[in-house]
Amino acid sequence: MKALSVLVIESCHRLGREFCDYLLQAGMHVDFASTGPLGLKLARTNSFDVIVLNVRLSGSRGIELCRSLKQLCNPIAPVLLISDSDCLTEKRQGFTAGADDFMSTPYCLEELSLRCEALSRRHKLHQPQIISIGELYINENQRMATRAGRTLKLSNTDFDILMTLAYAYPNTVSRQQLANKIWAGTYCDSDVIRSHIYTLRRVLDKPFSTSMLKTLRGQGYLLDSPD
Repeated sequence: MKALSVLVIESCHRLGREFCDYLLQAGMHVDFASTGPLGLKLARTNSFDVIVLNVRLSGSRGIELCRSLKQLCNPIAPVLLISDSDCLTEKRQGFTAGADDFMSTPYCLEELSLRCEALSRRHKLHQPQIISIGELYINENQRMATRAGRTLKLSNTDFDILMTLAYAYPNTVSRQQLANKIWAGTYCDSDVIRSHIYTLRRVLDKPFSTSMLKTLRGQGYLLDSPD
């Protein structure tokens, strides 16, 4: 089972540390941002399964940031708003801004973990079965991919890498993100990742006149549509 990738945006370092520590112990990969601008930057340059965001971020700007996340991020991750208030007005504002779930005090760390898992499952259910990027078509349920009508014969790991890149499209996926997604946080050195990128590229690109799998030195990998 792949580890969930969670972004926690929390200006209270103590609370943020509690959230991150528990989610890490639950087997998730966690990134942390203590400010809205940093959280937005991380969300726009990385692919997360869930974003946990405090309404009280830097005052009461969490709802504003939630709206920005939904408008500016691609792909769009589900957002779990947390608050020390159970105010209905605040919940209404949060859901209007695009929040997918809302959690109020008293905070239960196990509940936080369960909500992250549920949001990720629900989000995947609403994603299209067929992903189309130029002449590349991927059916995740059937674990099949074609390019220009030609079936791509991929290993399970190479297919998972292709799916990770497709979900992140057009953004870049770093080696560390691939390791977290595909190998669920277990040790994976760069040679293993390079080997799988090589075999994926050989199937995805070599038979064709243009390359879709790009390497950005020092950044990672991405899919690029020739169209």
